[in-house]
Amino acid sequence: MLDRLRLYKALGPELALNEPYIGIAALAASAAMIDGVPVPFPTSESAVEHIVERLGETGLEAIAMAIAPPPPTSVTAHAGN
Repeated sequence: MLDRLRLYKALGPELALNEPYIGIAALAASAAMIDGVPVPFPTSESAVEHIVERLGETGLEAIAMAIAPPPPTSVTAHAGN
């Protein structure tokens, strides 16, 4: 939650309320490394945009898949796990 709060602060009130933008920004802020190089947590709109540019659509999709919960399988859905 602290990182989310810091991201909202970095983006400002208008962008923090822009759901498509904050969604992509949250994915970008989740990147810890790009090509083996550590990525610092973004502290400004331009820093977010720089990370988005470096990741590209493929990188953002990979992060989204990595942090999304796995789809339920028939066994886990029936077991309630």
